[in-house]
Amino acid sequence: MAGTWWNSAASTHVLVALFGMGSWISVNCLWVELPVVVSVLPEGWNLPVYLTVLIALGSVGPIAVTITHQCAPGWLNERLVIHFIQVLAVVASFFLALFWSQVATLGGEVRSVPYLLLTFILALVCCTSSVTFLPFMFRFPPQYIRTFFVGQGLSALFPCVVALGQGVGKLECKIDNGTIQPHYMEENFPAQDFFWFLFVMLIISALCFIALTHREITVPALPKDTTEPERAAKQGVEETHPLQNGEMPVSENQVELEKTNPVLTFWTPRNIYLLVLLGGSNALTNGVLPSVQSFSCLPYGTMAYHLSVVLGNIANPLACFVAMFVLCRSFAGLGFISVTGGVFAAYLMALAVLSPCPPLLGSVAGVCLVVVSWIIFTGLFSYLKVVVGTLLHEAGHAALLWCGVFIQAGSLIGALSMFPLVSIYHVFASSQDCVNNCS
Repeated sequence: MAGTWWNSAASTHVLVALFGMGSWISVNCLWVELPVVVSVLPEGWNLPVYLTVLIALGSVGPIAVTITHQCAPGWLNERLVIHFIQVLAVVASFFLALFWSQVATLGGEVRSVPYLLLTFILALVCCTSSVTFLPFMFRFPPQYIRTFFVGQGLSALFPCVVALGQGVGKLECKIDNGTIQPHYMEENFPAQDFFWFLFVMLIISALCFIALTHREITVPALPKDTTEPERAAKQGVEETHPLQNGEMPVSENQVELEKTNPVLTFWTPRNIYLLVLLGGSNALTNGVLPSVQSFSCLPYGTMAYHLSVVLGNIANPLACFVAMFVLCRSFAGLGFISVTGGVFAAYLMALAVLSPCPPLLGSVAGVCLVVVSWIIFTGLFSYLKVVVGTLLHEAGHAALLWCGVFIQAGSLIGALSMFPLVSIYHVFASSQDCVNNCS
């Protein structure tokens, strides 16, 4: 009975979700914990700029993997690469929990060298996961791709929930010497404990990947009463998509055969359209809008900001879960979803530009509108990414490799495009706590 449960589809879905959780949880944890570490590290509020640059430098990992796939097809063993980067992430998070607050003097200035170095390593791992985790998922039927994206949603949700329990960003407005001043409340537990949480999550993800590589590989037999035409039809499907092995993963040899002998030409108008949608959605969800979320939400209050972050991160895995049952294959439908999500993205960007005095400021309607907009924006593009990933799964192993490339490229382009606007030209103005910024 235990062996039957272990090899069931339900257990595989759980393992895939926890494996996918480890893809970007490191970077998400670093962003979530920024309000705590900036009060300790010497870089202060310049630290987000360093984090953005280090994540951009982490793109050297996916570039190297992509070049290797193109120049030496079939040479790179994705399973071994994933094992390596997962071990690297676990070790880096272990040292981060121990030494994140240590500093060193470089060029006459005090710098948080251990934190910055370990941040780069974790960013390198996360970026490389985009072009290794997804291609590995080609061993499994398409429905597990959707579960993988649910896991990626959990990589943002779990750190956010823990940070809320930690009490990150809580403040009180108190009268001090006749003026109202913000007083930031002490966290319920230190940053070191938060990084230990990251360490445990990465270990769980690595163990789930090991379990996935040891799944029993069996081809389900056809029923005895299956007619000859049905057998011929099933055989035709298997010849078109040789890795669609029922409900179970396929062997390493079959995957390597697919790498070196692709069945169909990949660069078709259909696949290019899907990749453009994928790159654009990731540019918005991972780069552009996160860079201005505080500007769009904080004028309405810290509660609006926290609700936008938490409920948006809940909408991510929820949308992925919906995609497991309702999958839109219409190109027009996907285009409509992207345009609708783009409308909400434009509204949120307008709020950020108008900060610290956006419309409906001080009203319940304004708070509800900004929170709902973040939920719908995140949900629509999360659903779009899952659908595109599922459709590209059907196009072969190379499709999932390029799926990861466009996810990383879109995220990188979105983040780098916003960096000068936010950090150099200061296009967006922040609101001050406990102060009427529009009087």
